[in-house]
Amino acid sequence: MHIRRSADRGHADHGWLQSHHSFSFADYYDPAHMGWGNLRVINEDWIAPGTGFGTHGHRDMEIVTYVLQGRLAHRDSMGNVETISPGEVQRMSAGTGVRHSEFNHEPGAQTHLLQIWIEPSLKGVEPGYEQKTFDGALKRGRLCLVASNGGADGSVHINADAALYAGLFDGAESAELKLDPKRKAYVHVVRGAISVNGSALQGGDAALLAAESTLKLSHGHDAEVLVFDLAA
Repeated sequence: MHIRRSADRGHADHGWLQSHHSFSFADYYDPAHMGWGNLRVINEDWIAPGTGFGTHGHRDMEIVTYVLQGRLAHRDSMGNVETISPGEVQRMSAGTGVRHSEFNHEPGAQTHLLQIWIEPSLKGVEPGYEQKTFDGALKRGRLCLVASNGGADGSVHINADAALYAGLFDGAESAELKLDPKRKAYVHVVRGAISVNGSALQGGDAALLAAESTLKLSHGHDAEVLVFDLAA
C-alpha cells in the first residue's frame, strides 16, 4: 500500500475554478501518476458561483460525478437536463461521443465536487446517462456500492471492470472489504480523517493498494471515503 498525501496532488487555479488532480490531467503531468489500474482521473473541483464548464465533448470514457457541496447543473447532447446535489451519483458513458456542459448557477455558493474518469471495458458503445440518490443512512458505518459493472445492488451501471463504494465513518464505526490480490484498489478520503489498513489518512489523501487481500477502514473522524475496486 502506498499513501499519497493531498498536498502532493496537482493543482490548477483558473480563477473561477480551483482543481486538485490526483492523476496527470491537462497541464499537470506526472509520469509516476498517470492513473491506477483503469482509474484515470479524480479531480476535486471548486466551481465559483455563476460559472462552469461550457459545452465540450468526451468519448470512450466512463465519467462519474460526486457532488459534495452546492449544486451542479448538467445538460448534454443526449437530451438530459439535470441538477446534481450532494448524496447523488451521476454516471455518463461517453461511448461513441457526447457533448455536455456543467454549471454552478447558485448565486452565492461554490459547488464542490469530485469528477472521476474510468476507462471502459468496451469502446464505441452507445452513450448513456444515469443518476441516483444514495442518502447518508445507506453509507453510515458501511461501504455502500454506488457504481458497478451491471448496476448491482441498486448502484449506477458503468461500462467498466470496476466498482465504487462510498462510506461515512465516525468513532467506533468500521468496515472491511475483501479484495482480490490480482486486482488493484484505491481509497480516496473525501473529508475528515480515517485509518486505512492501519495508516492514518486525512481529507484529500489517498491509498493505492496492489496485491492486498483485505481493506480495513477504522478510527474515522467525520470521514467520508470512496473506495475503488479496479482492474489491474
